[in-house]
Amino acid sequence: MKFYTKQHKFHCGIDLHTKMMFVCILDQKANILIHKNIPTDAQTFLDLIQPYREDLVVGVECIFSWYWIADVCHQQGIKFILGHALYMKCIHGGKTKNDKIDSEKIARIMLGKNFPMAYVYPPEARPIRDLMRRRCYLVHLKGEVQAHISITNYQYNLPPFEKQISKKGNRLHIIERFKDPAVRMNVETDIGTMDILQEKIVAIERFIVKHAKQYDPRAFYRLQTVPGIGLVLALTILYEIQDIHRFPTVQDFCSYSRLVKCAKESAGKNYGYSGGKIGNAHLKWAFSEAAVLLIRESPQAKKFIEKNSRKHGKGKAISMLAHKLGRAVYFILKRNDAFDIKYFFNA
Repeated sequence: MKFYTKQHKFHCGIDLHTKMMFVCILDQKANILIHKNIPTDAQTFLDLIQPYREDLVVGVECIFSWYWIADVCHQQGIKFILGHALYMKCIHGGKTKNDKIDSEKIARIMLGKNFPMAYVYPPEARPIRDLMRRRCYLVHLKGEVQAHISITNYQYNLPPFEKQISKKGNRLHIIERFKDPAVRMNVETDIGTMDILQEKIVAIERFIVKHAKQYDPRAFYRLQTVPGIGLVLALTILYEIQDIHRFPTVQDFCSYSRLVKCAKESAGKNYGYSGGKIGNAHLKWAFSEAAVLLIRESPQAKKFIEKNSRKHGKGKAISMLAHKLGRAVYFILKRNDAFDIKYFFNA
């Protein structure tokens, strides 16, 4: 975890909400200069901090509505830092909790150089990353609808589908299986929903691929040299990482991608693992998916899984392969190199 340790004349802690935000500004001697609840309006905020903009840092806890204030600070040349919500437990652990107290705590954490930092994703690439995440949500939703069609088919003890109904052409005659009008309407609704979702997913993919080629086409194609990493996984990895140089070491990258477990130790005793939710869940999914696809395509990967399954079990072996893939992707992007499967398994 990185902490913000730079000193400023004024430290502005904000407890941010959708309609209101509580602002607390401290000087270097920890004196409260401003402690006020204001609307979430850019001009109101700028007018409030105007006397202290000479050397000011603004800190906000990472919640879903931080985009606009980060953009305002970026446009005005004001230093902005984002607090990691899971590390700022002192804000939520007090006996009394309200917006006024929380804003002061955030400002005092900044003043004491103990502010845990989260990554402020660049505004120019942020919309595409969010669009990619929305695509993943639609894919999961489409899978739920498809599963409901299969469940309905099993409820009436009908023969299994001969072809995969995930493809539009294989869903043409599904409705004819069911005799009851209500059941036919139910299945027809699911099929219509899947068709609409598929159209939107394809449109999003085309838009993102076009933007990815403009953003960093070489990195996009280098990622696809890894067997098992195709179009979607390459896009996910590319936009969730954004800049590989923000990770000083491969260990930092693997920790951020949730590919390693963090041990809990005290006085030489091991108390298990913790921090499972700290990191990027989308990268964890991408590397886990890539590991499974690599096993299908590569005989060396199958041997790797068989060898480690005997000692650790199959689930742990796949996790080890995903960790190994994460390390490989780190160096591919760091060194601008292509994937070499012989070196990958020999190393």
